[in-house]
Amino acid sequence: MKIAAIGEAMIEMSITGDQAQLGVAGDTLNTAIYLKRAAPQIDVDYITRLGRDGFSKRIKSFITDQSLGTSDIETDEDRGPGLYAITTDHHGERSFFYWRDQSAARRLFQLGNSCSFQSLKDYDAVYLSGITLAILPPSVGLALLEYLNQSAHILAFDSNYRPALWPDQNTAKRLITEFWKRTDLALPSIDDEMLLMQESAEKVTDRFIKNGLSGALKRGAQGPVSLGESVDQTYLPAQKVVDTTAAGDSFNGAYLAAKFSGASQADALVKGHECARNVVQHHGAIAPLV
Repeated sequence: MKIAAIGEAMIEMSITGDQAQLGVAGDTLNTAIYLKRAAPQIDVDYITRLGRDGFSKRIKSFITDQSLGTSDIETDEDRGPGLYAITTDHHGERSFFYWRDQSAARRLFQLGNSCSFQSLKDYDAVYLSGITLAILPPSVGLALLEYLNQSAHILAFDSNYRPALWPDQNTAKRLITEFWKRTDLALPSIDDEMLLMQESAEKVTDRFIKNGLSGALKRGAQGPVSLGESVDQTYLPAQKVVDTTAAGDSFNGAYLAAKFSGASQADALVKGHECARNVVQHHGAIAPLV
């Protein structure tokens, strides 16, 4: 099986006290890394757009070091990668600060006044998020949806709503709603959907269950709600929460790895939750290998 994760890889600056540590991360990249770790037999490629600068080379080397394919990464002649900083409070909750408005990834799939998705044609499955859509011009997001509607790709999607990245909330609602209609494996987080749709947790849960989507509705320490199949399962919270960065991303990666490897829904949910449970006990988006 061959999977493409699509999005933006950025330079990550994780700040603790008066110390800052540089790394590489991005929501869909995080998921791709955890997917590959959990299922090394699956071919996982990362698709983004980078520049020719030193930071872009650092990002590409990092992606390669994570055993992800890079053959379909685009190169921009005059733009480089975005940067984001994370600060974490004593509860492990994080705040993000972004510098990405002129990043190369915002030109992904764009050829002059048209779009090309030829790089996706050889993949069995595609994973992307609401952040992927938010960094692209709305017209490109719609073109990507049209391409996917005409393709046989398995689509895994996480709405991952970040208001600051969108022109307005209605644009986000419309495009994300259309992507849910095409999605084969839905991986929403309840907090994101509550914020995007201005709904209670109960209404979000009811909506996804009634829509008939398959996948998992992530609820943090409470554990996921199974979508598309009834699963009665208890989930243990993390012993100590250090940093919730990439909690949802890591869940997605381990869940998808299990599903694409033939695991049952119940087993996939447990693997996703256990991966996230481990990740939140470490600093940064990418937990050390154990």
